[in-house]
Parts: sequence; C-alpha cells; structure tokens
Amino acid sequence: MTEAQVLRDASCADDFDPNSLPVEEALSRIESFILPIKDTEQVAVRSALGRVLAQDVLSPIDVPQHDNSGMDGYAVASTDLPATGTITLKVVGTSWAGKPFSDSVQSEQCTRIMTGGVLPAGTDAVIMQEHVEVVGDSVKIGTGHRKGQHVRYAGEDLAAGAIALQAGHRITPADLGLAASLGRAEIRVFRKPRVTFFSTGDELRSLGEALDEGEVYDSNRYTLFGMLTQLGVDFVDAGVVRDNQDELRDVLARSAQTSDAIITSAGASVGDADFVQQTLEELGQVNFWKIAMKPGRPLAFGKINDALFFGLPGNPVSVMVTFYQFVLPALRRLMGQLQTAPLRMKVKCESTLKKSSGRMEFQRGVLDTNKKGEMIVRSTGEQGSGILSSMTQANCFIVLPTDSGNVTAGDLVEIEPFYGLM
Repeated sequence: MTEAQVLRDASCADDFDPNSLPVEEALSRIESFILPIKDTEQVAVRSALGRVLAQDVLSPIDVPQHDNSGMDGYAVASTDLPATGTITLKVVGTSWAGKPFSDSVQSEQCTRIMTGGVLPAGTDAVIMQEHVEVVGDSVKIGTGHRKGQHVRYAGEDLAAGAIALQAGHRITPADLGLAASLGRAEIRVFRKPRVTFFSTGDELRSLGEALDEGEVYDSNRYTLFGMLTQLGVDFVDAGVVRDNQDELRDVLARSAQTSDAIITSAGASVGDADFVQQTLEELGQVNFWKIAMKPGRPLAFGKINDALFFGLPGNPVSVMVTFYQFVLPALRRLMGQLQTAPLRMKVKCESTLKKSSGRMEFQRGVLDTNKKGEMIVRSTGEQGSGILSSMTQANCFIVLPTDSGNVTAGDLVEIEPFYGLM
C-alpha cells in the first residue's frame, strides 16, 4: 500500500468518510430490495403470538352483542330519574351476566344488574349500587344521573363486519384475546422467514475451549440467536466459518438455497483475511459496504439468489446495533409486517456526550425518571464497540444525528427504547 493510499483510504475510526452511505439511504435501499413473503398458513390462535396476519380478521358479531352494564348496580329508565329530590323505584328482578332479566321494566320500576348483565327492555341507564339507598324491595335514587350512564352499547367495541385485526399486523397477547372473543379458533398468518447465520474468523473459539493468545470466544452467534429467537423467525446456526474462501463460498451458496436471509458477523472489514466481500460479489450482488454510523460502519448488504445478505461487523456492540437498525426492520418487512419503524422520543439527557459531525451515532443509555417524575436518560459510560457490557447495562439507544456535535447535560436528545425493538 502506498503512502497516498494510506492517506486517502478512510478508517473505521474516522468520523467522516465520503464513501460511507448515510443511514437513511441505506434503509431505503434495503427496503427497495425486499419482497415480503407471500406464503401463508392457518394456525391455532394460541400459536399465532408474534406472527404477522396475512388477511384481515373481521368481526362476525357485534361486540358486545347486547347493551349491557359496566357496573354492579340498578338498571332504570332515565325518564324516571328526578331533576330534584329523590325517587323510589321498586326492584322487580335481577339481570345477571349470562342470565338476563326476561321481562320489560315498567315506569317506577328497576332491576338489580351485575357487570356484563344485559340491559332489560325499558331501561337505558345504570345507577351504581353505591349511589342508591336500599329500602326493602325498593331503592331510593337522587339527582345527578343521566341516560346512558354506565351502559356499554352493542357494537361499541366492534360492529359486525368491521375489521378487528388488520393484515400486516404482528399479533400481540391482546390480539389473541380479541380473536378468541370473536370465536376465532384459527387465523391465517404469513410463513416465518428462514434465516441462516454464522460467524467468520480463525480467532473464534467455542464455549468450553481454552483460549490461546489472540483468540476470543464467539459471543456474536449468541446475541444473534437471542435477537432472532425474540423476533420469532425460523433460523439455522451454521456455526463458525474459518478464513477459507472455498469454505465460505460453499456455506453461502448452500444457505442461499434454503434461506430468505443470511447474516454473518465479522469479515465485513477491509483486510487480507476477509473474504466475505469478494465471495459475495462472486455469488450475488453487493449493494453497499460501508455506513456513515457509529458503531457499525463496516456493514455489507446485498443478495445471493433470492436471499437477502447482511454482513455485520465483528465487534459485539456493532453486531447488535446494526442488527436492530437494519436487519430487524428488514426481517419485519419480510414477514409481511406493515409497521417496522422503531419507537423514538425526545427526553432530557443528564450526561455530557462526545460526538463529532459526520456519522450518526447510537450511544447506549439508561432511560429513567427523576425525582420530579420526568423521563431522563444518562449514558452507560464508555461507548467502545467492543464493550458488550454497555448493552447489558442499557435499556435504550441515544440517537445522535449525523451533523450534530457534543451534547451538554440538560440538552434534549432522541432515544430509542429497547422494549420497542421487538
């Protein structure tokens, strides 16, 4: 390498590299490559958690099916309610949840009603039991009540024929309950993406093996395992591929035949022993190789046959950051999910943060509340891309824009909570 090349070629430690792709542009390019999975399957409701709906779920009934009470109390006709003073109404029966009062309620009558009980004919309001005075088989009611009070109307949650759950929605625990409330035993979802992942490098050792000088344990496959498991995709852990181009070519070619996406860690940097870029160019296409972000500049993206390829960096924090910012939204879109953007918000930063212009940064932070009940964030400390403990201590990313500089304690910053990432 000549002295001119040394001066010209950008380093991963540089804050600005004109050849690096802005984060927003990289996300846009990835999105343009994705063809969401079309294959669907019918699954039991209890097996649908975390899956993506392939078709709208329509309500076959009004929910609730009948006007019913939102409180334990007394069902009355609002025309009997007094404008001043009190009125005494005779209690003529009880409407239980699941066992309605079958007769009509006449003027100056009422029924005892339980939460969920169907409103008897002739009534249109419920008076809480705490707001009446019981006198024998009658109740005395005062002023301050109105028509529709504590009434849950038929269809106010969902009308028959309405969309209860929309296609492209990822199923949550609440959705399972909603589907069950409609009597749906099964729902149609998209097939899970198939992902193959592996690490590259002669220096990597498996757990339980002794380390020689310069060797490290392969932690990246464990974080990838955790993130892919949490996302809910089908995956194959292909282990560690040594720095041998023939072996790498074989693993990539075989993985592309069975996978919707391939993820590697390490091998994305420039170096004599890094064969991923050259091999990827032989087998498929490379769309970009470097991102204007920190940590995680050496990020490769392309395709091998129909499989998306993500070549993640080797540093442990960089692997997690690039997965959450690029791989996760891509896999969500591949799954058929419509909403893939992460949750972000502005909060006050209690730490002073160092930041140079030229790259978007994802620093690790702890989101908390102060004594005033205000949401605040503070740094986890050292932000090196090899400090995996910064991710275990953190519960959010502090997202610093490309052209921003240092942050002074008390400034507002944008944060991305980890709980919104999966």
